[in-house]
Amino acid sequence: MSAELYERAVSIAAKAYAPYSNFFVGAAVLARDGRVFEGVNVENAAYPLGICAERTAISRAVTDGCKPGDLEAIAITASPCGGCRQWIYEFRFESVTFQNAEGEVITRTPAELLPETFEL
Repeated sequence: MSAELYERAVSIAAKAYAPYSNFFVGAAVLARDGRVFEGVNVENAAYPLGICAERTAISRAVTDGCKPGDLEAIAITASPCGGCRQWIYEFRFESVTFQNAEGEVITRTPAELLPETFEL
């Protein structure tokens, strides 16, 4: 399923709004009930106000009623940033599939991506 989910992320990336960086990122989230939520990065002229594809997809899932533990896997066309890694960890995903710096599509656990995570 991670290959199919990754292909969904690749397909949706073309819809990103990235006029400043031209770095188009897509994400696809698989919920435990089988639903898939897609997201893209959306940039803003006030640069830190943009949002990553992962957070867009997770936010869509939350809008449709998902909570931490309801989401199983996420696929992203780029390595997730530190902030997104915290979101992924907090929503208790089991796996994260992404393209690493060498161009390989790999799968890791959230704990592998964010050891010693922050928890309240």
